[in-house]
Amino acid sequence: MNSTPDAWSNADAYLADLLVGHDPGLEAALTAQRDAGLPEIEVAPVGGKFLHLLARISGARRVLEIGTLGGYSTIWLARAVGPDGRVVTVEAEADNAAVARASIDAAGVGDRVDIRIGRGADVLPTLVGGFDLVFIDADKESNTIYLDWAAKLGHPGTVIVLDNIGRDGEIVREDSTDTKVIGTRDALRMLGEDPRFDATALQTVGVKGWDGVALAVVV
Repeated sequence: MNSTPDAWSNADAYLADLLVGHDPGLEAALTAQRDAGLPEIEVAPVGGKFLHLLARISGARRVLEIGTLGGYSTIWLARAVGPDGRVVTVEAEADNAAVARASIDAAGVGDRVDIRIGRGADVLPTLVGGFDLVFIDADKESNTIYLDWAAKLGHPGTVIVLDNIGRDGEIVREDSTDTKVIGTRDALRMLGEDPRFDATALQTVGVKGWDGVALAVVV
């Protein structure tokens, strides 16, 4: 079989059907997001399950998410932390946050989720530290700001997930003028050079195209 975007999407759908299955709460959140006209940039189902399992494997009870959108990944994380856990999620757009709030409540995990509305650079300094896992999936131009705060608000052993690092392979271009690529390159360089982090990254293909994720631990 040829390696094409259609083949990647088909394989992703197969894996999602096999390993994720159908979930009314999550599917309703996606429907609400679409109906509200929010961009279709949420994590893929297999990516949501990946975050969920990472949180469970690491034993995370306090999770910070930067970039809520419609709440799809938030629901995955809230389920992972359990009834005694807490997810603080930061969303710049109040309209997005309203859609997310309704979907998170409808999924039955509203009591575990605190949505903070505002730009990450403004909200993050107001938070109390001690997060066990940080998921960064917001504007790529601010990735280094978010990583800095992830380290400050975490502790040794905190897991950090930085999404969308593949950028269709453009990350190798030093001459790129794309601000998302530049922000991603700066973030990857920070993960490689800043002594607060020990990190790696994986390229992925699937319904999100040629993408990828960086995974780090606070040292």
